Amino acid sequence: MAGHAEVKLVSNAMANTTRRKIMNLLLEMDLSKEDIGKAVGQSMLDYHLQILQQAGLIKIENNVASLTDFGRNFLESKGEKSERIEIRDARPVEVVEVKQLLPCIADTTKFRIIARMDPPLGGALKALEPLFPRGRYSERIGALIIQKGTVLITLYGTGNVTMTMIRDEAHAREILEELKRTINDAIEKGVTPAPKEKVRVDPMEVYRYLPGTNCRECGEQSCYSFAIRLVSGEVGLEKCKPLQEDKYATRLEHLRSLLAYL
Repeated sequence: MAGHAEVKLVSNAMANTTRRKIMNLLLEMDLSKEDIGKAVGQSMLDYHLQILQQAGLIKIENNVASLTDFGRNFLESKGEKSERIEIRDARPVEVVEVKQLLPCIADTTKFRIIARMDPPLGGALKALEPLFPRGRYSERIGALIIQKGTVLITLYGTGNVTMTMIRDEAHAREILEELKRTINDAIEKGVTPAPKEKVRVDPMEVYRYLPGTNCRECGEQSCYSFAIRLVSGEVGLEKCKPLQEDKYATRLEHLRSLLAYL
């Protein structure tokens, strides 16, 4: 059991708004000090990180910060959520990087792209959700997930953007510019529209990213049957044993994003 001194350190660390934001960012993913500074500001950043380290909530190795097991357990036990930012308080974004990575697993003629928008939008992403008919904010990964035709876009609060089923870099830039215009228009107006009814995920969309082995290890007769149960929320992705293999890592990542609609 933690002593009085340890409890006091943690209480002091989490009493500050900036430090709470840092903790919630690290709940999504490990981040460099530079990325944290972009998200929360550079003012007294080293001091805030030092306080969190002294409380045993985070660790920093090779200039990259991550939650300790204690820090992660603390957030989960307290039910901490990403702090919301009003859309009127957000700053306009710019596309600062587009990089082509690998061919898509589902269609090797298409590409998976990673890009970056700056400044990071953080908790303002939740307020932007209604702008996109096929968009949903995921608390679990701290990202706004948008489907545009066959393209799946994941915009993280940290500023990173991933896209799948992209034709080429020009196609990626076209979508990013449209995304930027939509976001910046909302920021300029300071308001977002009322929430729209979400479109359900089609089981066939899910099926395309399953291994397709029909191995029946999940207890279903086929991968398509398993896809139907996934969409209905009756089973989780962990039931598909082949999907946990390293060679299916990209498919698993895509399915996690896709199923965030549900």
